[in-house]
Amino acid sequence: MTKTYEVPLLVLTVATGAIDGVSFLALDRVFTGNMTGNVLFIGFGLAGVSGLPVLNNLVALLSFMLGAVLAARLTRGFSGAAALPGTGLAVLVAGTVLTLTLAGIWLGTGAPGERTMLVVTGLLALVLGAQAAAVRHIGIRDLSTVVVTMTMVNLAADSRLAGGTGAAWARRLSAIVAMGLGALVAAILTLRVDGAVALLVAGVVMAVGTAMLVVVRRRELTAAAR
Repeated sequence: MTKTYEVPLLVLTVATGAIDGVSFLALDRVFTGNMTGNVLFIGFGLAGVSGLPVLNNLVALLSFMLGAVLAARLTRGFSGAAALPGTGLAVLVAGTVLTLTLAGIWLGTGAPGERTMLVVTGLLALVLGAQAAAVRHIGIRDLSTVVVTMTMVNLAADSRLAGGTGAAWARRLSAIVAMGLGALVAAILTLRVDGAVALLVAGVVMAVGTAMLVVVRRRELTAAAR
């Protein structure tokens, strides 16, 4: 049954790519979903590389971890007919609402100042950390929705070129494309329109993915009740 979750998770991956595009281009060179990049940026910044704000990246890193802790705490011990816990779905809904709210405030007030930028960065990282922890219960390791590094490794290592069977190649390739597509759209909107508009679009995509999860989960529960 977890296969039915693939498309919604791919949609959330698009949203993550878009949010990371906004955060990197409009929130002073920081990722809110890709923590590997932030760890590297912190190291580079501490070494004296200019243009890399260590504080912003540290805020994102800690906020992401906090979001993951909170979501894991809320969903721990879950057992039920659906792969995604009800509390996990609630986490995703709350994250979507928060993302759309931030986009709306940004649209209404204009570009954030330095302190506001830190707050927005922290909240978006919190959302994506919680999202990643919530969808872990579904059990599709190639669709974490926030990073595609291991997905690329699995795609290459299991490919026929590497002597494998080519298992799940379509899903893995789709995840990589989804992340890149989200980043592409966000970059175009941020550079040519406004970061707030790009974040709003990311929030709408996130809402679509979450709504799809609601439908899939409801069908899963209905099927189990028969």
